[in-house]
Amino acid sequence: MISAGDFRNGLTFDMDGDVMQVVEFQHVKPGKGAAFVRTKLRNVITGAVTETTFNPTAKFPEAFVERKDMEYLYNDEHLYYFMDVETFEQQVIDQSHLDDSFKFVKENMVVKVLSYKGSVFGVEAPNFVELQVTKTDPGFKGNTATNATKPAVLETGAEIKVPLFIDEGEVIRIDTRTGEYLSRA
Repeated sequence: MISAGDFRNGLTFDMDGDVMQVVEFQHVKPGKGAAFVRTKLRNVITGAVTETTFNPTAKFPEAFVERKDMEYLYNDEHLYYFMDVETFEQQVIDQSHLDDSFKFVKENMVVKVLSYKGSVFGVEAPNFVELQVTKTDPGFKGNTATNATKPAVLETGAEIKVPLFIDEGEVIRIDTRTGEYLSRA
């Protein structure tokens, strides 16, 4: 059991049958009255974010979310196929369980598959990936007085903004959490 006074960012617990993850927390001790814990919680199954306050002595059962390394193999319309890197068993995951960062994942890349009590609810892409630029307009000399960017299409089909000096065929590093260009690879 976890008490609300022990909340930390990233902690998962069971609240009324839902698996909740602490996004933000703040211990508040007002001048008058009892202390309380103000939290921002995310339902890990649905993704809904709620703000709630708790008594610091409130207790909740801890929820163990399994994060398993799996290799992305291929997709067939709305079904995505993954292979466990330890047991080599394949698992099929519906497109609805994939978030926006998955557009930066290419075949044979290792991702984290999130499950609770055996049911998959999400797939986490690596934080940083290196992808090749397949299509972009050429940059022009003298156009760099400001942080000018241009659109570029990557080998996975995702489109991001890159600096003007990036050309087709170059491999670049991308932060999958924000979708931003970081550097040349």
